[in-house]
Amino acid sequence: MCDNDINQGLIEDWSLTRRAFVALTAAAGFTSAACAAEKVVEKDVIVKTPDGEADAVLLHPPGKGPWPAVLIWPDIMGLRPVFREMGRRLAAQGHVVLVPNPFYRSARANAVKGDFSDPQARQTLFGYRAAMTDEGVDKDSRAYLAFLDAQSETNKKKKAGVQGYCMGGPLSFRTAAAVPGRIGAVGSFHGGGLTTDQPSSPHLLIPKTNAAYLIAIAKNDDARDPKSKDILKAAFAAAKKTATVEVYAGDHGWCVPGSQVYNEAEAERAWAALTKLYKAALV
Repeated sequence: MCDNDINQGLIEDWSLTRRAFVALTAAAGFTSAACAAEKVVEKDVIVKTPDGEADAVLLHPPGKGPWPAVLIWPDIMGLRPVFREMGRRLAAQGHVVLVPNPFYRSARANAVKGDFSDPQARQTLFGYRAAMTDEGVDKDSRAYLAFLDAQSETNKKKKAGVQGYCMGGPLSFRTAAAVPGRIGAVGSFHGGGLTTDQPSSPHLLIPKTNAAYLIAIAKNDDARDPKSKDILKAAFAAAKKTATVEVYAGDHGWCVPGSQVYNEAEAERAWAALTKLYKAALV
């Protein structure tokens, strides 16, 4: 969850550098993956949307491809170095990856700073998030996928993926519903607010999608709302969607390197599950 009353001390400004990320990956026994990520082609881009211009980073393997596309929605701290690194790792596995600044309506990515445990910083970030209406997110999703499909390296014959962290979890559901003909796989990692009692609840969008799902739930989020996973499982079953809904042995934020609660073993397990999902569904 990312609401005001839970786990705020667990989220910081994670400005992990490329060198630190590579060293961490190598220390974990993934030297070949780290080397591949170092060779990824990366460039800062501007994506035109109906609401303005979104700054973003585009990444893909060296060469002409083509490769399937993936959109990454960051967490509440937005596009920053650690999400660029995660994008590099994903691109090195054979994808064209776009990581946007979700708060472009309010600030450029390099202006999104602060410690989430600071009340003033939280207020600013929640203000940025409030500027992202559901309609706006849907328009953004279409623009981001159109941008990815305009790249010569993108394999438009294969389905695209979308993955999100924290607030990015529900945004990924919205993306899958906004462009159901393109999104073949959805990954949500410690996603907040996937099931609510509101008509805008992300889980109600599942029937509108054509994707397979990986829902990785934080153990403390599950302790807070143990019924959510059951609601999700029932919704996937009713919509006849392929889905894995699992509670991981990590607290909210465990998948992002540099987090106070980063859990390397569980983060790698989640990454392996995502890799398996994309191999099976992005066809």
